[in-house]
Amino acid sequence: MKFFLFILIFCVNLLGSERIVTLSPSINEIVFALGVGENVVANTKHCDFPEESKNLPKIGGYNNISLEKVLELKPTVVIGQDYDEKLNSNLKALGIKTLIYKTNTISSIKNTILDLGSFFNKTERAKELVSNIDNALSSLNSIIENKKILVVISPKKSLSNQIYVTGNFLYFEDIIKASGNQNAYNSENPAQPVVNTEKIINMNPDIIVLLAPFLDGKIDEQKEIINAWKQLPINASKDDNIYAVDKLYAGIPSQRVEFFIKDFKKILENVRNKRLQ
Repeated sequence: MKFFLFILIFCVNLLGSERIVTLSPSINEIVFALGVGENVVANTKHCDFPEESKNLPKIGGYNNISLEKVLELKPTVVIGQDYDEKLNSNLKALGIKTLIYKTNTISSIKNTILDLGSFFNKTERAKELVSNIDNALSSLNSIIENKKILVVISPKKSLSNQIYVTGNFLYFEDIIKASGNQNAYNSENPAQPVVNTEKIINMNPDIIVLLAPFLDGKIDEQKEIINAWKQLPINASKDDNIYAVDKLYAGIPSQRVEFFIKDFKKILENVRNKRLQ
């Protein structure tokens, strides 16, 4: 009798699957990339990749996750990031298995992928994703070097006094350094940098990369924004080195950072080729 009871329990555990709730787009993308997306029972309203993510129940946004909705879903694991300490502590206090990660640097993105790969028994797939990132980074070597590069977040059609750029504590910094170049913005302050045109002129970047995922495929609007930046008296404008990356993955720190790195490589190659002409 005990033997049959053991077999029954074993089969239930074997057939049972994780009920996963993901609390950010990057975590959601990594979970799906590892091949366990079919076990995701809910995510946030910002989780729109892969396509099937859009149809899942939503439990809120970045700063308004509904704890009640999470509990109703009876998750076996909730996976989030470290920016909502109150929510994370509440989940743990309620006895819900909660995994918390950082994805602000290339190293932390890779560690998150590997750790989740181990958790879901998808180690080989995790290693493959990390290898793709490493290979993309290695491909940046010796294309063009010693240039000051400014990465701008969500640029507008006119240059306002509040221009968001990527500082020295995000994965863009790692990508720029891997290419042998430097971030035009330099500060020891880890807070989100907000600058104005005067500061940008003083930085005098050689290359500007505009992150414009909201303009995916909208070529005319991209040109309009680029033309606004071309009015500044800086090297990037003088040498026509202002570029837009319009893909949705441009600002998501997931395994898809590999694709942004490849876009960044094309930009560097374009800059190099113009110098060779």
